[in-house]
Amino acid sequence: MKKYCILGTDNRSVKLRELYVKEGIKISDYIDGDYIIAPIPFSRDDEKINGEILTVKEILALPNVKDKIIFSGAISNNIKTRLKQNNVKYYDLMELDEVAILNSIPTAEGAIVTAMEITDFTLCSSNVLVMGFGRIGKILSKMLHGIGANVYVEARKEKDLAEIRAMGYIPVNLIDLDKYLEKFNIIFNTIPAIILDKDKLNIICKDCSIIDLASSPGGVDFEFAKEIGLNVVWALALPGKVAPLSSAIYIKEAIDKIIK
Repeated sequence: MKKYCILGTDNRSVKLRELYVKEGIKISDYIDGDYIIAPIPFSRDDEKINGEILTVKEILALPNVKDKIIFSGAISNNIKTRLKQNNVKYYDLMELDEVAILNSIPTAEGAIVTAMEITDFTLCSSNVLVMGFGRIGKILSKMLHGIGANVYVEARKEKDLAEIRAMGYIPVNLIDLDKYLEKFNIIFNTIPAIILDKDKLNIICKDCSIIDLASSPGGVDFEFAKEIGLNVVWALALPGKVAPLSSAIYIKEAIDKIIK
């Protein structure tokens, strides 16, 4: 029977480990494991495995590393190159639509929970901006609309702007963003590029809260935002924080399907 190694100390990794144990799967260390299931993201600094003392270099140094399969998500291009150079087979689960789409659900729910925690007003009737109309942006916009918020959604493509309008939200073309920024109570960013730079941050109302859901480098000039007193939260890895069991189930289903 193949041996599984499940790395990571976050709640999602803990739940994933429990799910496999319930099925009678033998959990091993990274040396003996045939399948290495690493955290998401795989690494935050391209050196240490996220949440572990173990390094990427130590895994690559294993004499039998070519016989292993690594499962993770949000694997950096640098690490992907190193894995390929060492002929290590890997799967970036966040590049699979079935995982990324389902993973957007707890991310969106976590974003709303975060907004409720850092504000003293209801989301209902608030003016909220969702930046980006990808997987997370679509689900988050739908949830915010259901709560009763006045949902504005930023996008670049005419197709997306038309869909935003058809869904009952207010479309905001990126080139017109500056005209809208001062009216929002909350801004949710899903774009991993610095869109909210110094010029745009200076337009935003000082009572507005910004929740950045994007992976590194994020979408906000965090240093300048702090300097001018804006309330900004970089809310990363929300699925593992707000819904670790659901997130673990999504990951396990994808891994089991690949292995099968």
